Amino acid sequence: MAVEVLTTADGREKTALSRRHAAAWFAAREAGQPIPLGHATPPDFPARPVTPELLDPRDVPRRRPGSPKGRLAMLHAVAHIELNAVDLHWDIIARFTDVSMPIGFYDDWVKSADEESKHFNLICDCLESHDSFYGAMPAHAGMWRAASDTAEDFMGRLAVVPMVLEARGLDVTPGMIDLFEKAGDTGAVEAMKVIYAEEVHHVAYGSKWFHFLCGRHEEDPKEAFHTLVRRYFHGALKPPFNEEKRAEAGLPPDFYWPLTEKAG
Repeated sequence: MAVEVLTTADGREKTALSRRHAAAWFAAREAGQPIPLGHATPPDFPARPVTPELLDPRDVPRRRPGSPKGRLAMLHAVAHIELNAVDLHWDIIARFTDVSMPIGFYDDWVKSADEESKHFNLICDCLESHDSFYGAMPAHAGMWRAASDTAEDFMGRLAVVPMVLEARGLDVTPGMIDLFEKAGDTGAVEAMKVIYAEEVHHVAYGSKWFHFLCGRHEEDPKEAFHTLVRRYFHGALKPPFNEEKRAEAGLPPDFYWPLTEKAG
């Protein structure tokens, strides 16, 4: 199921399939007949549509956030992030099946993949309401780098993807909501509020299962997190941090502040 999502290129088709598989997983769980966990080989890179053109981050055009074009570019960037998140969550399910995990691990990541699929479609709807679409602008080619770097390190994946990259979403989303509120774009505001509320859980799932694996291996979670982020994350973490939401997601300040430039 996971590999089928990862090998589907079109964004709307990928997310529709993702949501169908998630619904099937939870229906089976509720019926007391969980779908058995198999083994599959996920692709090194998920299938992607012909557009958007993927550029080096330095080459992605920068637009003024307050302008209509800038807000459209921001929505397009969010859609791109959400589509990558769908693949990241199905990838973690398929890639690390050699590690025995409780079924609750799969519940959490199937739920996350389902929510990211919903987020992608919400933002695509926003783009289409402005006579645009996902693929109309270039996008960031480096979004899959964290997945590639941690393809053979389960704890590294948990540390970098949910606990660093998705936690960054908690820091920046309130400012984006303010921007769309000032522009009177109620559709974008409502979509971003849904994303903001649900991303807290995704960071929390990362933190929960990272701590679970640290306990299994008798490692100190904070020290292990610092080691893995320094190994796999390129650059320092940058404040300001949304300390309230990060704490809600199980990320205390002594996890991330030592990884900033000032402390580096």
